[in-house]
Amino acid sequence: MKELIIALVLAAAAGYLLGSVNTAILVSRLLKHDDIRKYGSGNAGVTNMYRVYGKLPALLTVLGDFLKAALAVVVSRLFFHVLGVDLSYDPGYLAGLFVLLGHIFPVYFAFKGGKGVMPLIGVLTVVNPLLLAILAALTLPAVLLTRKMSLGSVIGSVAMPVAGGVLAGVQGENTLAITLYLVAYAVLILVSHRGNIKRLLAGTENPLSTRSPKSK
Repeated sequence: MKELIIALVLAAAAGYLLGSVNTAILVSRLLKHDDIRKYGSGNAGVTNMYRVYGKLPALLTVLGDFLKAALAVVVSRLFFHVLGVDLSYDPGYLAGLFVLLGHIFPVYFAFKGGKGVMPLIGVLTVVNPLLLAILAALTLPAVLLTRKMSLGSVIGSVAMPVAGGVLAGVQGENTLAITLYLVAYAVLILVSHRGNIKRLLAGTENPLSTRSPKSK
């Protein structure tokens, strides 16, 4: 029991601390000597980086946010392996929850971070790539047709717990635990996109191609 608690705490801490390393903020400071949160939508994420600073900073943000999430999953699994304890589900789901919390509310950057989509992709790539493929098939057509990344994020978030729960049941995994984690993921993503949801409903959400006046 003691080892299980230690593993849970370590996995959660690693997830949150790695998630709090916000790539967009670091890239904007290193390459542009500025803070991305002062421009565009004010969000420290891939879409705003693209709109404000262009392709290379956005690509670096994608890589950083993806890798930190994947690393958190791998490290969490290592903790459980070293301590010799098991869960009835992949501990990467636990790490992933705290990665999202860290990314959206980063302790290193005054708890003001990004919206969590790219870290979520990093987590699902490692813990459930089939679910990620299903969500991509559901969301990419909408994104390609409208060029609104936020619409894809909302669709994917709503579909994720349903698709993930069904998939877990088919694969004989802990359906309840995995579904609850995916519900938590979805809630965090939707809450972080609440402004986008309002603009989508009002028809005022900008497409991805729209660039900010700060663009260089």
